Amino acid sequence: MPAMPAKTKKEIEPVVEPVEVEQPVQQEDTVTFKRSHFYSVLVVLAFATGILVGYVAWGTESTAGVAQTAQTASQPNGPVVEAPIATQEPQYVRYDVPSEGAYSLGPEDAPITLVEFSDFQCPFCRRWHDEVYEPLLAAYPGKIRIVYRNLPLTSIHPDAFSAAEAAMCAGEQDAFWPYHEKLFSSETLGSEVYTKYAQDLSLDMTAFEACMTEHKYQEAIQIDSDFAIDMGIRSTPTFFINGLAVVGAQPLDVFKQVIDKELAGEIPK
Repeated sequence: MPAMPAKTKKEIEPVVEPVEVEQPVQQEDTVTFKRSHFYSVLVVLAFATGILVGYVAWGTESTAGVAQTAQTASQPNGPVVEAPIATQEPQYVRYDVPSEGAYSLGPEDAPITLVEFSDFQCPFCRRWHDEVYEPLLAAYPGKIRIVYRNLPLTSIHPDAFSAAEAAMCAGEQDAFWPYHEKLFSSETLGSEVYTKYAQDLSLDMTAFEACMTEHKYQEAIQIDSDFAIDMGIRSTPTFFINGLAVVGAQPLDVFKQVIDKELAGEIPK
């Protein structure tokens, strides 16, 4: 992966995060966007006039959030609250979400670029991966390029940042996507798990362990997280389909509706 530019770490305000509980399949992790440009467009439209095509809220958390403070000033957090179920026709808004330098899967010239901001310890990210990821690729062979960007929510997922580091270290040996698969299939995370997965993939263990010890990709992951925070993203998974935002572990049909309209040229550029 190309070297990332140096970036000053951000001071993050105290946050409100949801209590994670097992939910029925029809409920997903959602978020209110905080930054001014997202707040004025995504939040106001989502609550006042319905929901953006790029901001699809399917379900809600059934429990109230609890106040927590950020673990460190250098790691991403933010207020997470319930969002309403869509009741009106969406509007179309595109956002500029660069994908250069990030790990991607699929043809470079694919008509659909799906950028995913995700967290390896997030149960909703795992649900999307288990239920939607492969069926979506199978439904559009050769037409989707998936780009993975990191947003470890460390205030509620203490192993998310280290898991992201492990995936990036595996990526050094051209094993990001196989390692990504293993992390999302795992019930637990931690140093022993990371080592086992690296061994399972026959990685150079000396290089892998040195990469982890040196925290070689800590800054790159922080840059991803800071970018997401600057956009106002506060929940995982959050997706951008050619710049159209879809928030939460939405079902396959939600992605297909947006992609089909995009391929048909029905959504303004």
